[in-house]
Amino acid sequence: MHHRNQSWAFLCAFIFSSTFSLAQDKSPVKFGKITPADFDLSRYSYDSSATAVVVADIGNSRFEGNTKGWFSLVFKRSRRVKVLSKKGFDAGTVMIPLYSDGTSEEKLDNLKAVTYNLENGNVTEAKLDEKSIFTDKFNKNIIVKKFSMPNLKEGSIIEYSYVLHSDFLFNLQPWTFQGEYPCLWSEYEVTIPEFFSYVFLGQGFQPYLVNSSNTSYVSYTVRSPGGAFSDDVSTITGSAVTRRWVMKDIPAIKEESFTTTTDNYVSKVEFQLSQYRFPNYSEDIMQNWPKASEHLMKDEYFGADIASNNGWLDNDLNNVIKGATSKLEKATKIYEWVHNTFTCSGSNSRKMDNTLKIVFKNKGGNEAAINLLLTAMLNHEEIHADPVLLSTRKNGYTHEIYPLLDRFNYVICSVNIDSKTYYLDASQPKLPFGTIGEECYNGHARIISKENPVPVYFFADSLKERKITTILIVNDEKGGSLSGSFTSQLGNVESYELREKISKKTEQEYFKDIKPYTSDFVITNSGIDSLNQLDVPATVHYDFNYKLPVDDEIIYLNPMLTEGYKENPFKSTDRKYPVEMPYTMDETYVFNMEIPNGYAVEELPKSARVSLNGTEGSFEYLIQKDESNIQMRTRLKLNKATFEPGDYSTLRDFFAFIVQKQAEQIVLKKKK
Repeated sequence: MHHRNQSWAFLCAFIFSSTFSLAQDKSPVKFGKITPADFDLSRYSYDSSATAVVVADIGNSRFEGNTKGWFSLVFKRSRRVKVLSKKGFDAGTVMIPLYSDGTSEEKLDNLKAVTYNLENGNVTEAKLDEKSIFTDKFNKNIIVKKFSMPNLKEGSIIEYSYVLHSDFLFNLQPWTFQGEYPCLWSEYEVTIPEFFSYVFLGQGFQPYLVNSSNTSYVSYTVRSPGGAFSDDVSTITGSAVTRRWVMKDIPAIKEESFTTTTDNYVSKVEFQLSQYRFPNYSEDIMQNWPKASEHLMKDEYFGADIASNNGWLDNDLNNVIKGATSKLEKATKIYEWVHNTFTCSGSNSRKMDNTLKIVFKNKGGNEAAINLLLTAMLNHEEIHADPVLLSTRKNGYTHEIYPLLDRFNYVICSVNIDSKTYYLDASQPKLPFGTIGEECYNGHARIISKENPVPVYFFADSLKERKITTILIVNDEKGGSLSGSFTSQLGNVESYELREKISKKTEQEYFKDIKPYTSDFVITNSGIDSLNQLDVPATVHYDFNYKLPVDDEIIYLNPMLTEGYKENPFKSTDRKYPVEMPYTMDETYVFNMEIPNGYAVEELPKSARVSLNGTEGSFEYLIQKDESNIQMRTRLKLNKATFEPGDYSTLRDFFAFIVQKQAEQIVLKKKK
């Protein structure tokens, strides 16, 4: 089992069964009671750049018997926020999601929202008008209640509370301790009776002030509708575990460079319904991977038809594979046909937006639809192919042990030919056969099949990106200027990104965006080779002319020209979560220049070599001159893409050195 993509945080999973003493730490806030002293937060320590501060956020979830012969969840939340500046006004826009299955939905009750202001030493309050609460449908399962706090000003305190009633026991509310604002106190308490088992999933780097539980004896009254007769009333008793978590003085979660998504690292707890456990009845709710895979392969909008005969594909496929003599040739032709014929409508999803036949008829669908159709077409030709479920980097990590399908948002195709496996994504028009986009390199994924739903892993460390750039500069025959050529063979990922750019703009527009070295640096004869040859790296090239300053005794010339790192991508002094680059890199830059006529080299940068954590990376800067030429070669290698927080300082210093070195200039002095 691989755990690399979970090494970033504390992660545990267990059934609620252990008992500990209940901590007595209590929130310093009494909701609904605001005094002038509450507006002064000077006694607290938090980021001085914060635009708002969450003073307290407290939630509670419990079960109760309902009138439908079963149980319901009751979730209560109270939250107080101090707005520090106008940029913090967003904290006054509140959205409360409610789950719906199409026939019933969670119910919002007892919503109270008040804005408090301190005016002339007195506390004033403005209550939310119910008419200011709006309802939006986020998707087919989520309805959002939205409102903005009234009379919001710099320095306001906003406070709101509400109750959610839910008949969806699988939707035991998660709790996020950390958010975009610093939080002084965050607390969540959950009481779960022994009749229900939940898996607990916790993550994050922030320590708990309280992490406790205790067991009590509980009694629930459950009513079953009796129609014309009286209701059937039952009393169910048993033990229950109350779990309580508290965090204090929590910093805001901040976006950093080279982070897939902060959702992977924010401190939070989540729950997954695992089992019903009654004296005379038990049922496993959470499926294992074989059962989840079997269910998906029976789903009309996923795998029900991908292994069927699908005779309606016969005529088209006969034309598509015409002339192919091997399975690899057939697979390539099928991939290219789907790739070039079908239009992707986007909307990341783990299921098709239509049935297979409709997708084929419409010649388009979401990513899942196109790749599931590709899988069906390959199987039609007796080429073994399976769908692969994954989560893109921006969507967050998946779970290897539990089939938490809501965490998956993308489908690709796995095809096995002559004992070799190829991963395909026909939904992206600029991807060649046998490659998937960098967004798919997010660790654990899962092959879905009836027989063997095995895990597969796409780590950014395995994605190698190589780039070679060559600069050649000579004296112009007319004198007074330098003529040069620029050639850069891009890596596979950068080639893909370039092709995507060119599909949305012309080559001429692309080259206009290249910023000249100076105003005297003029680009001509530009072009891009292998732009439409997807399985070959693209090469960008152009000629240029650099007019020498006539009256300057000294010329300063940066040999990196338009290339190189102009600033350190790692600006923070420390970091709590990993650096996640999209790929490893091997970048080579070669510079050859004739010394301009009438000038001599006054000063050259010094050559240097440095390594990163032994063998994890290296940078070399080699430069020399002779009577007529200057030659330079730099090479930056990163042999891994993911760096743990403990390596951040070293990585930051490594790039700081690169930026400094690549900024150094050649000094030329006019001969006397």
